[in-house]
Amino acid sequence: MTEIEVPTPKPGEIRVRVAACGLNFADLLMVKGTYQDTPDCPFVLGMEVSGVVDSLGEGVENFAPGDRVAVFGGQGGLAEMACFDAKRAVHLPDTMDFTTAAAFQIAYGTSHIALDHRAKLLPGETLLVLGAAGGVGLTAVEIGKLMGATVIACARGSDKLKAAKAAGADHLIDARTQDIRAEVKALGGADVVYDPVGGEQWEAAFRACKPEARLLPIGFASGDVPQVKANHLLVKNLTVLGVYWGGYLAFRPDILTGSLATLMAWHGDGRLKPHVSHTYPLEKAAEGLALLRDRKSTGKVVITIQDM
Repeated sequence: MTEIEVPTPKPGEIRVRVAACGLNFADLLMVKGTYQDTPDCPFVLGMEVSGVVDSLGEGVENFAPGDRVAVFGGQGGLAEMACFDAKRAVHLPDTMDFTTAAAFQIAYGTSHIALDHRAKLLPGETLLVLGAAGGVGLTAVEIGKLMGATVIACARGSDKLKAAKAAGADHLIDARTQDIRAEVKALGGADVVYDPVGGEQWEAAFRACKPEARLLPIGFASGDVPQVKANHLLVKNLTVLGVYWGGYLAFRPDILTGSLATLMAWHGDGRLKPHVSHTYPLEKAAEGLALLRDRKSTGKVVITIQDM
C-alpha cells in the first residue's frame, strides 16, 4: 500500500471515486510481467472498477460528476481515486450495485463475445466449459444456457461443480477424478469448447470434439499453453477461435459496447445472476489475489474500496 497524489484527469478522461474493483487472473500475469498488456512499472493493479465520476477532463461530454459508472481501465483500479479514458466507461443501470458492476464487464463480456460473436453458438448445440466455476467459466455456463445450448461443466471438486450446476449446467465433470475426454464423448461430444485453462484439459477437450466443432482459447490458467496440430484440425474440420476481450477496444469497440448493452439488459431483466464468492477491503487485496492464484474462489473476487 502506497500513498500517492490524487490524479488529475487529462483531456478525454474522467476521474472516478472507486467503490469496488474486480480481480482477474490477468492481474496475476501482470505481477509476473507476462500479460500481453502489462504496463511499465510502477503501475497500480486493477483492471475493472465501479464508482462515481468525480471530475472531468477537457472534452468529456457524455458523463457528469455524480454519475455511477463501470470502467474497464486495464490498470489503476486498486486505489481510492483513478483516472480513465471516458471511452472505457459505461453508465450503470439503477438495478446494478457497485460490487456486481466491478465483477461484471470482463467475465460476462468475454463469455458473451466468445459464444455469440466468435463461436456463434446455436440452440441445441453442446457447449463444454472448462474451468467452469472460475470468474469467466461460470459466466460461460450461464450465457451458454441462456443461448439454448446443452452445457457440460468441467471443474475441480464438488463445491465448484455445485456452483456450475446452480448457473445452469446440464452435466458435470470433476476434472480431479474423471476422464474429461471419455465423459464428453459419452455425452455425444462437444460442438463448442470454452477453455480458460489450457494444458491437459485442452488436449482432452480437443479429442472429444464433434466434426466442425469450434474451440475457444480464453486463457491458460494451468500455465501450459497448448500447441495445436494443424493436421488434426484438418481431419475433423475443427476451428480454433482466439478470444481477447480487451483487444476489441483497439479495432472494434462497437463490438464491446453492443455486447455490454445486451448484457446489461439481460441483468436488468433478471436473466443474469452474477456470482461473487469473496469480497475483501483494499488492505487485503493481496489475499484476494492469492485466492485466484490458488484456485480457491468460484465466480469473482471483488475488492471493496469505499462505501458510496
